Amino acid sequence: MDFLRISNVHHTYFTKKSAVTALYDISIEVEEGEFVSLLGPSGCGKTTLLSIIAGLLQPTEGTVKLEGKPVSAAENDIGYMLQQDYLFPWKTIEQNIQLGLKLNKRLNEETKQYTLNLLKKMGLQNVEHQYPKQLSGGMRQRAALVRTLSTEPKLLMLDEPFSALDYQTKLNLEDLVFETLKQFRKTAILVTHDIGEAIAMSDRIFLLSARPGKLYKTFLVPEELRKLPPFQARNNHKVFQELFQMIWKELKSLETETVP
Repeated sequence: MDFLRISNVHHTYFTKKSAVTALYDISIEVEEGEFVSLLGPSGCGKTTLLSIIAGLLQPTEGTVKLEGKPVSAAENDIGYMLQQDYLFPWKTIEQNIQLGLKLNKRLNEETKQYTLNLLKKMGLQNVEHQYPKQLSGGMRQRAALVRTLSTEPKLLMLDEPFSALDYQTKLNLEDLVFETLKQFRKTAILVTHDIGEAIAMSDRIFLLSARPGKLYKTFLVPEELRKLPPFQARNNHKVFQELFQMIWKELKSLETETVP
């Protein structure tokens, strides 16, 4: 049984005057512990698909199952990390990272200590009593990752989580997220516009066509890149650049297509 199975997903947005199809017949299977990325032209439905997988949006047609259960019944097994950290400015970092546990009524001394240990693993020692405004953007995103991991989700949804950061912080955080997810054997789906980021972090890359979004091509990242942290993978110039150019050409062809 596949860990995550997306079967024949269609989605259309309806208004009083129009109907716009965002996704058409998407079928994807993801194995446990796999890191996959969604790439495609702007407006191809990547975030819509992520929302459907997370159970935040009901597809017009099709099903999404996590370990054989509809995702609507597995909401506590899915964590979401967004472009903005969305930490509450009036709460301390400790209160922010423990919010999910509190909402799920799982906050106790053991789980509190677990979140504080996660902070240390993220290099955020002694910040638990500080407020978000006292931390840099990269530190806040690390705290947001701790908040996401604190409830021990089985599947992580990453919606362009590094795009608002400066390039050096982005590279450092890519490595940190990659190593953390490998250590905890988490399954992750990344939405990104950055081809290099997708290659550096992923096992497989799904390229969606322009609206309506369809699964256009799947790229398997070579093993010699998959076993490397993202920064090192980017420096494996020959293999990395070959795959980058291949995906770039396909993406450019999709972006210049005339949609009827």
